[in-house]
Amino acid sequence: MSGMGGMTLPHGYVVGLDRHTRVLDGGRALLGGHPTRLLRLTARARDLLTGRTLRVRDRAGALLADRLLATGLAHPLVTELPPSEPNALNGTVTYVIPVRDRPDQLDRALASIRATTTDAPVIVVDDASHEPAAVAAVAGRHHARVLPLADNLGPAGARNAGLREVTTPYVVFIDSDIVLAEDTVDVLLRHFADPAVVLAVPRITALPGPDAERWLGRYESTRSSLDLGRHPAAVRTGTPVSWVPSACMLARTDALTKADGFDAGMRVGEDVDLCWRLTADGGRIRYEPAVRAAHEHRVQLADWFCRKAVYGTGAHPLARRHPDNIAPAILAPWSAALLVALLAQRRWSLPVAGGLAAVATVRNAEKLKGIEHPLRHAARLTALGSLASFTQGTALLTRHWWPLTAVGCLASRRLRRATALAAVTDVALETLGRGPGPTRLDPVRYAVARRLDDLAYGSGVWLSALKGRSTAALRPRIVRATARPRSPLPHERACPREDARPRRTPAA
Repeated sequence: MSGMGGMTLPHGYVVGLDRHTRVLDGGRALLGGHPTRLLRLTARARDLLTGRTLRVRDRAGALLADRLLATGLAHPLVTELPPSEPNALNGTVTYVIPVRDRPDQLDRALASIRATTTDAPVIVVDDASHEPAAVAAVAGRHHARVLPLADNLGPAGARNAGLREVTTPYVVFIDSDIVLAEDTVDVLLRHFADPAVVLAVPRITALPGPDAERWLGRYESTRSSLDLGRHPAAVRTGTPVSWVPSACMLARTDALTKADGFDAGMRVGEDVDLCWRLTADGGRIRYEPAVRAAHEHRVQLADWFCRKAVYGTGAHPLARRHPDNIAPAILAPWSAALLVALLAQRRWSLPVAGGLAAVATVRNAEKLKGIEHPLRHAARLTALGSLASFTQGTALLTRHWWPLTAVGCLASRRLRRATALAAVTDVALETLGRGPGPTRLDPVRYAVARRLDDLAYGSGVWLSALKGRSTAALRPRIVRATARPRSPLPHERACPREDARPRRTPAA
């Protein structure tokens, strides 16, 4: 069924093929998506595409566009979608801001909202501030309603309290340390022309200022846990963007109400849990980097380190709620064997790894029979899968398993070599291709910050595992082609997909 409730995409809706989607055989097939699949197109379906874009003009176009969106082969071209009517935010959107003290940040956030709209209702949920009068005074200056809470419920509980007061079709949650750009909400609203979309978020970037020029500020400007990158994405488990942060999000009010809002029992990771529940129910979530919201990053070392560790403590609660999504690495049998062979560092390691890659390439080629040059495309998929499995292995050594790695390095020279290679390689891969600019950090300080990031986050994961008396958040999974590809842990950058084997789908 296309869309939700049988509704289809409207006429004029435009989608463009994902940058990784390959057009094969003169337009007769598409290869890409998550998980990777081969989509064969009928003659009529080919005629609906203009180059790498499709504009919906009839039901057939709506069905094909919906298929491309559902498989991750394409994304909406938000700049081509019709803009909202003037003053559309008034009477359509309610803003909810959870806050505990921090009146200066709240004043800045409210000013950014009022620069966009003057009449949209704003609810400031005071989560048991120590100085509630200061919060109320700031809210009053911006004509915002204050909803005081007697007890500190945390961000999830505070957002839920605000959600219960919302009467508009859409709700925007923003944190008090966010500054909205003028067009952010207006552009995000365009995504809801797709009736299946229940939530949309902008790219979270660093708030400019003196603190952003400090070395940790520059690192966060480059690799913030909240910044999910330059490219649009469908948000689903098992894809490069499997969750989105709640620092700034626009949602359908009825969809969140039906889902009972955020899990108030979670003090961290509640945004990850919400995303996974919404997508499990069939809703679509869009990540839209064409618009941004600026975030005041933490730049004091102790404060920054502790916050990264807190992010890690969300691993075990998420593992209890979503056991299939939380593994730090999910590998196919061949790629797991390839990693073990390389880690062994024996004379036979490279020949065995090469043999495993060759077998995987042959199997991929068999799945691609019927298209031109199947072996060439299969070799590319295997290479991408090998790279992704390698990056997952380096993350296990330096991030998720670092306490075990540290102990093992005391006894094993091979492990020391492997860990040193992992520490250098991931920094090289992450900094490769970054352009010059004020947020650029030199490789040495970037490497130091990256390793501190890993130590903090990994410590949080282990603390949550010990507290929960479970290793579920630490155990990798070995799966076959029918299983899901990996989902990165919350507040962790995703690496390229490991499961690169194509799956066939019926012709459109």
